[in-house]
Amino acid sequence: MSILLAVATYVGYVFIISMYSIKIIKFLALPTHLRSEIYPIPSTKRSSHTESYFEGHEGRTPYRRQRLFSKIFFLLKDYFLLSEYFHQDKKYWLALYSWHIGFIFIITFHIFSFFGALAMVLGILIAPSSTHGLGIAIYYLSLSLGVTSFITGLFGSIGMFVLRLMDKKLRDYATPLNYITYLFLLGVFLSGLYSWSFIDPTFTEYREFWKGLITLHPIDIEPAAALHILLFALLLIYLPFTRSLHYITRLFAFFLIRWDDEPNIRGSLLEKKIQNLLGQRVHWCGPHIPKGVTWRDIAVEAIRQGEKGKTP
Repeated sequence: MSILLAVATYVGYVFIISMYSIKIIKFLALPTHLRSEIYPIPSTKRSSHTESYFEGHEGRTPYRRQRLFSKIFFLLKDYFLLSEYFHQDKKYWLALYSWHIGFIFIITFHIFSFFGALAMVLGILIAPSSTHGLGIAIYYLSLSLGVTSFITGLFGSIGMFVLRLMDKKLRDYATPLNYITYLFLLGVFLSGLYSWSFIDPTFTEYREFWKGLITLHPIDIEPAAALHILLFALLLIYLPFTRSLHYITRLFAFFLIRWDDEPNIRGSLLEKKIQNLLGQRVHWCGPHIPKGVTWRDIAVEAIRQGEKGKTP
């Protein structure tokens, strides 16, 4: 059993890291997005929440203020509060928020378990009585993250499944994969909660399991804890085939699309990318788009037609 769990865990983590890396590389290799200027961009100045960057005087210069702290704060608030859902539907927000936090925390819990095991390999005791501050911090963080993730995730998985099933408006936009994901995570959270409640209340056994993986000496553990580990390993293999990548791609969507106000300056890398894209040929047609020409030809023709319309 120890070998099976070890192999499943190794494969699960290697698989999800590989698949996510491939998808992220493909995402970053996509052509430059259309400059839609979707605002607001977070700022310390209230006026900048309602106007485009190019409307202000700064838009005439190549130098822009970077609001990195405000953007990071906005993202953290967006990830951990989901306030837009709260204002739209509080009942749905409660289930979604619990499920969302449970998912984030269980991933974080397993990361802390790995670092806890790594600290044990280095000789640091992970316990409240540890003489090392890191050992005490990892112990309490792992405990709080694990328990919180199991409880909130369990509540959220049940809530999301029931709401999606019972509410017609939500059911119309649900796919079979949504329900499978809710049930899969329900099993992960439930097995983790059971293991913590009756088998491993301090997660010591789980850290010992990870220590065995790090030192390449897998150990046998209680069946309930083994079930949770196996389900989580299978979850890692399953996640790349779901929408879970949006937890990462949202960062790119905000920074590289929604908040991208990089000016197109002559001689810049952005101008080169746009010029290359304008040289591509159109492979479809419509009343306003002829087939076979380049996008540069279409842009020039649009400008020419616009100038004709202005002629008295």
